Amino acid sequence: MSTETDQSAATQKGWGEQRSKVVTWHDPAPTTAAGLAMPGIDYLRAMLHGTLPPPPIAGLMDFTMASVEPGRVVFTCQPDDSAYNPIGAVHGGLICTLLDSVAGCALHSTLPQGKGYTSIEIKVSYLKGVRASGGVLTATGTVIKAGARVGFTEGVVTNEAGAVVATASSTLLVFDL
Repeated sequence: MSTETDQSAATQKGWGEQRSKVVTWHDPAPTTAAGLAMPGIDYLRAMLHGTLPPPPIAGLMDFTMASVEPGRVVFTCQPDDSAYNPIGAVHGGLICTLLDSVAGCALHSTLPQGKGYTSIEIKVSYLKGVRASGGVLTATGTVIKAGARVGFTEGVVTNEAGAVVATASSTLLVFDL
């Protein structure tokens, strides 16, 4: 816990102003239970339309679902400097998590009730650095093949200017819930 004296000492050291971020979310158990009773596309659309709350990770990383259709999902993300790495850029882990999320949700949009998925592997290519000043990121996940046991998806993240900042290919295991 920081005190006023600690903050003053940090400011004198040139550390800059201390900042904080509050994250809120809903208990995920009721949402998960509701999701088990519907096809993936309906579950995702319920979150998109606010009938069900988003998952906790969305609040933590400032992800917002922008659109959902079978085999394609779009998220936006407004990174801030709380996601910076030591060199003053958005950490690649946030970008990878964004790609993993849209890739998984794209596959989820094709799954029937009673089926789930988990990532087996994801390969991310980082093409351009990201800073909070670059504005909103848009991530699009697309299904390449939705098999009965394994799904293959791709993801692309663009910055506010439309430049591609990262891409991914993902392999996901499909299983009974």
